[in-house]
Amino acid sequence: MLKLKYPPFSKSKSLKKILIFTLFFWGGISSFLAQYTEIINSNQPGFSESPYSVGTGIYQFENNFFLRSISLKPDFPSAQYGGADLQFRTSFLLEKLELNAHLNYQQDRVALEKIYNTGFGSMTVGAKYLVYQQKYTDKTKEIRSWRKRGAFDKKRLLPSVGVSLGMNADFSNKISGATSITPKIGVLLQHNLTQNFNIINNFYFNNIGSDFSEFSHIVTATQSFYNQYSIFFENITVFEKNQNNINLGLGLAYLYHRNLQINTSGRFLFEGKAKGFYASFGFSYRIDRHQDTYKDVDTNGVELKNKLGFSKRFLRIFKSKNKGLKTKEKKKYKNKKNNLLGIFGKKKKETEVEKLEREIKELEKEMKKEEKKKERQKSNN
Repeated sequence: MLKLKYPPFSKSKSLKKILIFTLFFWGGISSFLAQYTEIINSNQPGFSESPYSVGTGIYQFENNFFLRSISLKPDFPSAQYGGADLQFRTSFLLEKLELNAHLNYQQDRVALEKIYNTGFGSMTVGAKYLVYQQKYTDKTKEIRSWRKRGAFDKKRLLPSVGVSLGMNADFSNKISGATSITPKIGVLLQHNLTQNFNIINNFYFNNIGSDFSEFSHIVTATQSFYNQYSIFFENITVFEKNQNNINLGLGLAYLYHRNLQINTSGRFLFEGKAKGFYASFGFSYRIDRHQDTYKDVDTNGVELKNKLGFSKRFLRIFKSKNKGLKTKEKKKYKNKKNNLLGIFGKKKKETEVEKLEREIKELEKEMKKEEKKKERQKSNN
């Protein structure tokens, strides 16, 4: 990896930049995300994370291929990077808890020196949990007032909140040859201002306890169109000890299938005094094995609150099964009993068809009796 040294930065300037970018994008412009949705919800092609999980039974893969070039001056040798970002997301313990892994594989090249370095750049394994989910008023049920139906829901100003925790493994340290493992924590906020427009804010403290610790802020604004297309604008500001890095990106995503998304993006990079660009193309797909949970309700549709513990509820399942078998056996026994002693039971109400059949049989019997009488009379005469 190419190491460049830059003059130290002032803390007052860094704080001003944080406030400027936060205030600018807070009221500015990723599609509506939920725990589980009928269509795929991918973080690509952005670098921000939604506080929401993909949902239980989902196995999601997000792949992004990139080309990155950066140079200190126009006539200075440029450092170029090409590779792939691979991410895996799933949830199987809790609906609000997601487990994920992020792997970066790249090739580095310095133009004039022809220095090449190929391998894994970094790997992060972590989890995130949805602490608070904002709920909104359903305006479709408002039929009396057009003004109330079209009014802005003030609850949308409050974000859904998630937290993330991960461990980084940096493989790019070729000087000592050692792989450094450092923790990473983050706070994830999402404002769903409309069903098709939202803003995501991420705050990360990365590489904690190392000489390369950094604080970063990511803000992403996404607008979706026609339920298939979405555009996003993203700003990433990284505050390090020796310099500030800014990443401005614009991208497009296309929903090809409910489980497949294709995306592309372009970015401008400002890393201290160095400038460059970043281009990417990728796709996200998922294996959907999600099953909806159900609630026990009574005959009136009211939810039955079960206060029993897990072990008691588990045993109650088998009890209910045994009870069901016993009731079936009882019913069979009763039916047999009724068949044996049916003469003492209540008679069934006769249907019209059965009545006709009975009357026909009675007539046939009477006709046979009359024929026999006639035959006897003839024989006596």
